[in-house]
Amino acid sequence: MAFEKITRAQDYSKWYNNLVENADLAQHSSVRGCMVIKPYGYAIWEKMQAELDQRFKETGHQNAYFPLFVPKSLFEAEEKNAEGFAKECAVVTHYRLENDPDNSGKLRVDPNAKLEEELVVRPTSEAIIWNTYKGWIQSYRDLPILVNQWANVVRWEMRTRLFLRTAEFLWQEGHTAHATRQEAVEETNQMIQVYSEFAKNVLAIPTIMGTKTESERFAGADDTLCIEGLMQDGKALQMGTSHFLGQNFAKAFDVKYTNKEGKLDHVWATSWGVSTRLMGALIMSHSDDEGLVLPPSIAPIQVVVIPIYRGLEQLEIISETIQPIIDRLEKKGITVKFDDRDTHKPGFKFAEWELKGVPVRIAIGPRDIENGTVEVARRDTKIKQVLAITDIDINVEHLLKAMQEEIYLNALNFRDNHITLVNTWDEFVDVLENKTGFISAHWDGNEETEDKIKEMTKATIRCIPFDNPKEEGSCILTGNPSSQRVLFAKAY
Repeated sequence: MAFEKITRAQDYSKWYNNLVENADLAQHSSVRGCMVIKPYGYAIWEKMQAELDQRFKETGHQNAYFPLFVPKSLFEAEEKNAEGFAKECAVVTHYRLENDPDNSGKLRVDPNAKLEEELVVRPTSEAIIWNTYKGWIQSYRDLPILVNQWANVVRWEMRTRLFLRTAEFLWQEGHTAHATRQEAVEETNQMIQVYSEFAKNVLAIPTIMGTKTESERFAGADDTLCIEGLMQDGKALQMGTSHFLGQNFAKAFDVKYTNKEGKLDHVWATSWGVSTRLMGALIMSHSDDEGLVLPPSIAPIQVVVIPIYRGLEQLEIISETIQPIIDRLEKKGITVKFDDRDTHKPGFKFAEWELKGVPVRIAIGPRDIENGTVEVARRDTKIKQVLAITDIDINVEHLLKAMQEEIYLNALNFRDNHITLVNTWDEFVDVLENKTGFISAHWDGNEETEDKIKEMTKATIRCIPFDNPKEEGSCILTGNPSSQRVLFAKAY
């Protein structure tokens, strides 16, 4: 546990990076901008996958898999999409190395093994998927297609940060095809609701659902919906998006179907996704200077039991006493770790599991057994209780439920206290520099104004909230008329 301790107040960015590495979530790899997700970090991602996958299947979606490589001609078919991702693309041009051709001891690209057509390493999969859908769809009977894939993508980012922005990352991407515009719009709305519910009930993160401005839309979409979270440093994080693609990709790849009237029409489309960026959101929404704070619903280990003993005889007595309790907890679906390692002292174990964010810690020693009690500590508030062994499984079950709710309410309270209404430019700048968080302000709807505000302050329009009331006002920068407020923030 020997590492430099950095608090959030000292350096939030360094605190975050240290926590990701010290809690054994991930580390930088030897490939520029890429990360190694370590077993404990991947266990959290697996829980996210399982929870989301269940929700996708409950809404009628099936999983499939599509190629990592996209022929350049296909990638270029939808012009806006190609232009939007062009600068982030990695491209494969050759398919073979020469085996030490000049006796230098090094391999080199075989100049005779140039691909006939260059391959783009997918930054997103719309192109390859819609080229595939062309062969799947002929009639209205083939619709809708409700497909999701769990995959990796590559976006050649220049500035990277573990989980938040890496050259390669893991995600899921849904791609659906529909017979009508209304069906596609309903799908787009349904999936952003799925993401919002998951963020609230599993990650314990309150989000704001809204619509992106035209300049912030996904490249190739007619509309982009999003969920925006607020991190503890007052910066926003886009946590998930759902795109109404209209008929743009269907037209680019000539995907048509025969409707019930026997007429040909282009298919309507959506795509939607979340990524390992959710790991960053989880860390920055709840954690403290001692380490991770994991909501019980997403914690790989929900309860850790630490025996306090001297010698194997005491350990055996503790083990015999605690095992029936562990069995009862596990029957309730609660994951338990009995940390009986003899290589570390209890104090080390306390600090280690605190760092890793395990929600509940149970400590038990010979004296506890004599008294019929155990010490129970909760990770979020650090409150300790001495509870009777006989009812410990019931008490822990209730405690985990209460913790899940309270962690969410704490994040909600922070978020709500950091949404500020402003009406002037001076107020806008003051809140941005001194309070941070979301700023609700009037904007004249002009992209030039949006760009100017971003250039002057680095704040962007995060979304136009769904529940935005219509309200006449004046743009904070230009003074031009505005019909509603939007949410600004500095963001990751």
